[in-house]
Amino acid sequence: MTSENFLDLLPLVSARGTVRLPGSKSISNRVLLLAALSEGATEVRDLLHSDDTGRMLDALHTLGVAVESLGGNALRQGSGQAYRVTGCGGNFPVKEAKLFLGNAGTAFRPLTAALALAGGHYELSGVPRMHERPIGDLVDALRQLGADIRYSGNGGFPPLEIFPATPTGDKVQVRGDVSSQFLTGLLMALPLLGRTVAIEVVGELISKPYIEITLAMMTRFGVKVERREWQSFVVSGGQRYSSPGTVYVEGDASSASYFLAAGAIGGGPVRVEGVGRDSVQGDVRFAEALEKMGARITMGPNWMECERVLPEAPGTRRPHPCVGAGAPESGKLKAIDLDCNHIPDAAMTLAVVALFADGATTLRNIASWRVKETDRIAAMAAELRKLGATAEDGADFIRITPPPPVLPSSPFPLHASIDTYDDHRMAMCFSLAAFGGAGVRINDPGCVAKTFPDYFERFAQIAKAVPVIAIDGPSASGKGTVAQLVAKTLGFHFLDSGALYRLLALAAQKRGVPTDAEDRLAKLAASMDMRFEGAGIWLDGAQVGDELRAEQCAGMASQVAALPAVRAALLDRQRAFRRAPGLVADGRDMASVVFPDAALKVFLTASVSARAERRYKQLMEKGMSANIASLLQEVRARDERDSQRSVAPLQQAPGAGLLDTTGLSIGQAVQEVLARYRAL
Repeated sequence: MTSENFLDLLPLVSARGTVRLPGSKSISNRVLLLAALSEGATEVRDLLHSDDTGRMLDALHTLGVAVESLGGNALRQGSGQAYRVTGCGGNFPVKEAKLFLGNAGTAFRPLTAALALAGGHYELSGVPRMHERPIGDLVDALRQLGADIRYSGNGGFPPLEIFPATPTGDKVQVRGDVSSQFLTGLLMALPLLGRTVAIEVVGELISKPYIEITLAMMTRFGVKVERREWQSFVVSGGQRYSSPGTVYVEGDASSASYFLAAGAIGGGPVRVEGVGRDSVQGDVRFAEALEKMGARITMGPNWMECERVLPEAPGTRRPHPCVGAGAPESGKLKAIDLDCNHIPDAAMTLAVVALFADGATTLRNIASWRVKETDRIAAMAAELRKLGATAEDGADFIRITPPPPVLPSSPFPLHASIDTYDDHRMAMCFSLAAFGGAGVRINDPGCVAKTFPDYFERFAQIAKAVPVIAIDGPSASGKGTVAQLVAKTLGFHFLDSGALYRLLALAAQKRGVPTDAEDRLAKLAASMDMRFEGAGIWLDGAQVGDELRAEQCAGMASQVAALPAVRAALLDRQRAFRRAPGLVADGRDMASVVFPDAALKVFLTASVSARAERRYKQLMEKGMSANIASLLQEVRARDERDSQRSVAPLQQAPGAGLLDTTGLSIGQAVQEVLARYRAL
């Protein structure tokens, strides 16, 4: 279910397939700025289409840099776009401008450095969260080089106002333990000075792989940097950026983490294309972490693949078809204790993968999470707790202990509503929680537009939802018996929707709620304490199976089931029965309303006379008197009433196959349904 504000992901049972990755955000924005600072025109191909790259493209356009979409599309349209950027040789044509950069740190920090040394007057601002992300260390470093930068709001944070610099000094210090983007911005801007400058990194440099990307891209544009361990960097004078002609942007390694993790949790194999063994991105090492947790990784120069493996016998291993869907304890992933400095963004994915591990997973050296799109350590801990996990967090670590399984088939069957904090990675990481048995709701799913606008569509292509067999049909068609036997044969869960309405009728009777009090009945439907285990049904902690089978209860159930508010209130409660490894649901609107995405839809029917005879036998077996003529009239009236209902009328749903059981035994009907399911 989707709306503008949330996306409900169904319970997932497995993952398998291939995904072509969007371009790397980190590489995309670096390449765009370097192309703008270069001499000559650069064709940038496979550029990521996202909010962050859109901010950079808009900023360059505002600064007078010629940016042309080679496909003839308007700026910021399409995915994997190609652009021609005609560089300005470090001299931006527009010397006075106001730039709004949203929450794009990969645009804000490097542009701050470049514009501070470009000889103009500029104002840089962003969304409120951008104004909470520290930039003081970068500003302090630029001031050491003669930059004139002033804070328009709180000291140490955007927004900023930049005035022409008075270049001075050949040495600069910058902190390395807050954000690697400060060092990246400095390195990319220094060639504009035309003289040799040495940078000393104060403290431990975090996120070193992102600096490696910066150095690799600078080399591609003709500027070499001398690196002395990770403590100092020297940019020699006389170097200027020059266009390499054409640059292809690698697929985003951080985005690869979600699909590789899906392969580890959901069985796989899942392959990602666009990034692999030859990547310049440090986040490809996320695959090593999955291997430590028990996954199998294979890799090519431009692709990676992950599958879940389980020990089968000494010396052999096999892929597991559906981890997170009834896998034995021995099939769980392994908990790890990992220093994540080398994979700061992809490490977020490990925090959710930890839900499927066999113990406490600790992710260390992640202090940079605190100053990202949100305080990711605090946000991650809060949302993991919604799923029943124990999450301990500190200044630079998080420790996750999975919740105890409630059922063997459901690792953590809590349908949590996940807040995303306007952070794309929170939304994408927690999509993996849908493998936990109960699905998950992602609030504000549109935040993924920052780096991966069609993420959920791509995710749906490789993720398989818990299968549902929906069996609808008229009264006395045998659907309940057939559905129950099909579920037993397949080892699936079973939902008798009629029992839910009878349960509500019984609850209303016990509480003195009239059967026409629609609002009160709807509230009761949403809140009543009910439990189904095997053939047993409990209401308010007491077993009520015999009471539900009473004719009076069935009559009341028919009345409350006709009320639209009641049916709406029970909708989510019916969908909650969808748990791995699968569900067989019977009723009158299972295929049309409750589970419209059911893997198999069957409309079970029989002639009126056959159904009347079956009803007659049922009543006689209960020791009750019955009359065939009256039953025939009753069945016809019931069909007429059910088919004319304003809400969920009895009808054969689109895509449902008709199965007439007039001449079939129960066993034959069951075998026919099984044959149809196995033929899918």
